[in-house]
Amino acid sequence: MILSKWLPILGGSLAIQGALAITLNVDDENSIKSAAKTVATDMITYYNDRESKDIPGKFDGTWWEGGSMFMILIQYWFLTGDSQFNDLIQEGMYWQKGDDNYFPSNYSQYLGNDDQVFWGLAAITAAELNFPEKSGEPSWVSLAQGVFNTQVPRWDTSSCHGGLRWQIWPYQSGYTTKNAISNGGLFQLAARLALYTNNATYANWAERIWDWSATTPLLKKNWNIADTTTCETQCTDHGDWQWTYNYGTYISGAGYMYNYTNGTSKWKEGIEGLVGTSSQFYPTQKPYASSGGNILTETTCESTSKCDRNQITFKAYFSSWLAFLTTIVPDTSSLIIPKLKTSAVAAAATCTGLSDGSHCGITWYTSTWDNTDGLEQQMAVLGVLNAALVPLKNQAPYTADKGGTSKSNPNAGTNTSSDVVPVLDNITNGDRAGASILTVVFVTGWATAVTWMLRGG
Repeated sequence: MILSKWLPILGGSLAIQGALAITLNVDDENSIKSAAKTVATDMITYYNDRESKDIPGKFDGTWWEGGSMFMILIQYWFLTGDSQFNDLIQEGMYWQKGDDNYFPSNYSQYLGNDDQVFWGLAAITAAELNFPEKSGEPSWVSLAQGVFNTQVPRWDTSSCHGGLRWQIWPYQSGYTTKNAISNGGLFQLAARLALYTNNATYANWAERIWDWSATTPLLKKNWNIADTTTCETQCTDHGDWQWTYNYGTYISGAGYMYNYTNGTSKWKEGIEGLVGTSSQFYPTQKPYASSGGNILTETTCESTSKCDRNQITFKAYFSSWLAFLTTIVPDTSSLIIPKLKTSAVAAAATCTGLSDGSHCGITWYTSTWDNTDGLEQQMAVLGVLNAALVPLKNQAPYTADKGGTSKSNPNAGTNTSSDVVPVLDNITNGDRAGASILTVVFVTGWATAVTWMLRGG
């Protein structure tokens, strides 16, 4: 058993009853499904009421959240069997596919690597869960491969010996930043593609991103994840805001690699270390004392009521990624699921807002509605309700060799005729060197990949 210091804290049935519009018993599958349906329906009401509703998958003022919402809805369909939103999901996922790589020309001029990768994670989720595909459209796994194929040429060895920049274009203010969610997102995507396709090149890329991250503050030796670092310092500085989704994406990717490698100790240690440090998101100090250290909290922004719309959603990804991790690394189940079930109860308790008494809030640790509402609040709660359903479904993600129906297209999104995954050059000492060591010796052998042209049109 790994992570033994995380002891189960849940005994018996946890339930919310009485005057609330959402009744939840986390030991009852039908109760969770009913609560999830209410939360998802309210979320889709916000989606349908947006000003940009004539553009499937596009949210007002943001593009990446469309992919993240569809990812959570695909999980909801898989876990509940409720297909009422499937047409809406398919419409948005195909509409925003771009050149089969989720880099549509209408938005490509301002997108970041993290924006694009979330759509790739939605696509690989659809592939792993056998979400229905439409005839004449690219497969879900090929769309995930298209994102991978357009991101790996952006691997930047001109600074920090490697890594993805946060933003794609030099005119963007975050271009000189390398951040955890962009690199962790590609790491997770590569790891999941490795397990789904059983193609070692994806696994090699996942390992390369992990190893590079570990030479920077983005993945510290004490298993603390910095949110950002910068090219100007050769990635020696660190922006230390702590966010759940940064931890979630690296933990999830490590889990897929643990499964892919049949239990290599490197990945076990990574899971142990990162889940251990992510206990910070179950705080016990004021103002969280009433949570008992068992309720998931976005600690950087919740206590000050300063979470922006992006940050409100982060708990959805952390919850669902860690829950699905338990299906491929079963030893983690008793250490992860109890806290997520407790969090689901607390989250549902906030869903008493507005005239219908079912809209959810942000601060789950209060177990009451906090007078906020929005699509993002609904998404976060739906994510943790999905997490509570995962152990009841007890089904690991499918792979191409084990029940997966989505068909691979290794050259998706590249406009090349080669039917192979981009070849990984050898990892050199420069790759493995600590980012604190300034050097002009950069990783070689990458010239072919960086000549790939990214198509915005």
